Amino acid sequence: MENTREENAVPRVAVVVCLLKGKTVLLGRRRSSLGDSTFSLPGGHLEFGESFEECAAREVKEETGLDIDKEKIELLRVTNNLFVEEVKAYHYVGIFTRAVLTDGDHREPQNVEPNMCDGWDWYEWDRLPQPLFWPLQNAVEAGFNPFHASP
Repeated sequence: MENTREENAVPRVAVVVCLLKGKTVLLGRRRSSLGDSTFSLPGGHLEFGESFEECAAREVKEETGLDIDKEKIELLRVTNNLFVEEVKAYHYVGIFTRAVLTDGDHREPQNVEPNMCDGWDWYEWDRLPQPLFWPLQNAVEAGFNPFHASP
């Protein structure tokens, strides 16, 4: 059965994490039908009953193997993203958060989900790789900067 707009009529919530390390932020190249080969922040779907902070910590761990300090996660921005040009239309509410590694964690990110990402690396905000996943690109073009944003 072909997927129609009506089947995707319910918006989904995605929590994305601006994981900061010094003057850099963690980005990975997506391997997905939605935004394939673009650079994106770690993150994923909010599960039923989960807080934004729990989702952020779980997604970072699942995707990179890294642990973030749940007590220091901050809400930065909420975006409304309609993917109407895709084969399947999607509607995502994006919850942008800011986080840091747990104290003493000096490990490098691992590509835990190679079917979803080509790998992770740290980038300076003023030298972000291209192309960016369009919700992130739109936020950057609107002046979003996780190093200066305040909740």
